[in-house]
Amino acid sequence: MADPMISQPTQSQLNIAASTTPRHQHHLYIENLTPSPSSSKQINRLINSNHYISPSRPIYSDRFIPCRSSSNFALFNISLPSSATAEISPGGGGKEDSPGAYAALLRNALFGPQTPDKKDWGAGAAGRNIFRYKMETRQSLHSLSPFGFDDMGDPGVSNVAIKTPRKVSRSPYKVLDAPALQDDFYLNLVDWSSHNVLAVGLGTCVYLWNACSSKVTKLCDLGNDDGVCSVGWAHRGMHLAIGTSNGKVQIWDASRCKRIRTMEGHRLRVGALAWSSSMLSSGSRDKSILQRDIRAHEDFVSKLSGHKSEVCGLKWSYDNRELASGGNDNRLFVWNQHSTQPVLKYCDHTAAVKAIAWSPHLHGLLASGGGTADRCIRFWNTTTNSHLSCMDTGSQVCNLVWSKNVNELVSTHGYSQNQIILWRYPTMSKLATLTGHTYRVLYLAMSPDGQTIVTGAGDETLRFWSVFPSPKSQNTDSEIGASSLGRTTIR
Repeated sequence: MADPMISQPTQSQLNIAASTTPRHQHHLYIENLTPSPSSSKQINRLINSNHYISPSRPIYSDRFIPCRSSSNFALFNISLPSSATAEISPGGGGKEDSPGAYAALLRNALFGPQTPDKKDWGAGAAGRNIFRYKMETRQSLHSLSPFGFDDMGDPGVSNVAIKTPRKVSRSPYKVLDAPALQDDFYLNLVDWSSHNVLAVGLGTCVYLWNACSSKVTKLCDLGNDDGVCSVGWAHRGMHLAIGTSNGKVQIWDASRCKRIRTMEGHRLRVGALAWSSSMLSSGSRDKSILQRDIRAHEDFVSKLSGHKSEVCGLKWSYDNRELASGGNDNRLFVWNQHSTQPVLKYCDHTAAVKAIAWSPHLHGLLASGGGTADRCIRFWNTTTNSHLSCMDTGSQVCNLVWSKNVNELVSTHGYSQNQIILWRYPTMSKLATLTGHTYRVLYLAMSPDGQTIVTGAGDETLRFWSVFPSPKSQNTDSEIGASSLGRTTIR
């Protein structure tokens, strides 16, 4: 029997060569004579015309497993079973309970729907290799089922997996007692540092709570003739700014529990603080905002005037180019780095604007919330100076903070529901409503990993909530509060 891997000449090719050479000398003619270039091309064309076609591209694999769909078993003179004609196939009319139907179903389940039927093995066999080696192709798990799941699915049915909603715990995982935490809408007494240390102003004192070790440290006591009105951590390092009821701003080195500087300039209490690198902005009941460079000898380098009442909200944008301020005059102003007058003025709120938050996801997107008579969260595009949308929350908006990890934000509320709401932006659909505080939720801060928030209220408690997912580059487990649950005291 001839080697099946060597193409055998057909009768049509022998007839062409017989015009110059007797039939019985044909092979000697090809092997012994040196043909001319033109005749060599003709012979190669004749030999390779229908017998061997190289693969269109090289296929590499570390294992040589033949693909049966490309095999030509007809060259081995394998007889086809008579039952093959009764198989169910596209366009076929066999019986469903015949052996051929089962064989067709099994073949499709094992080798895929593109595997040719046995009766089609001989079609085009002259132009194929007997064995063709190729790498295994990926198939879904449904493709291995004998029940006919199709990867393409029905035209009207979507195969996209439905994303389950994220579960948000409705209960705080930790509660701290905070005696003497003031119930004053215009103060800002809680802030969380990049080193995972929480600063809380309680009466005349400032306490530090280490979120990793749960250790509580008393940083300072201002005395009976003064009080803490605001606290604010520098973005880097361990410097904490403290605004006092006497109109002063103190800078403390929290790592050494040492005051390094006291700056004056305000005539009344300082209820709002905001850092921008080495610049510190302070807002006061005297209606002014002072820009302070802690590297300079002067107490402040510029004074911003525009508000007609107490400044209760201050936030720098993430690129440190714009400062947003809110006041008891129901105004929201935006300042640049060098202006002493607001470059943008928004007057749509009908109550005091304390809640201010810049989006970390979209440049120029600013959110603000109004007090009891307003109850609305408004969104602004400071790049185009446009009002984007408004959401009536039904209660006083005390604080706002955007998630660092997802396009969501949290608002805390006072009169009359004292709730915490997790929103998805830009649809402003509610993901969760958290309750537990019995007084207005006046204070809000977010952990450095962006997963946890802490809220404070006049009920003299601090509550820790896990509301945001972890960033993809970090582990889902947070070390914040992991060592202890339940209720403890911060002093």
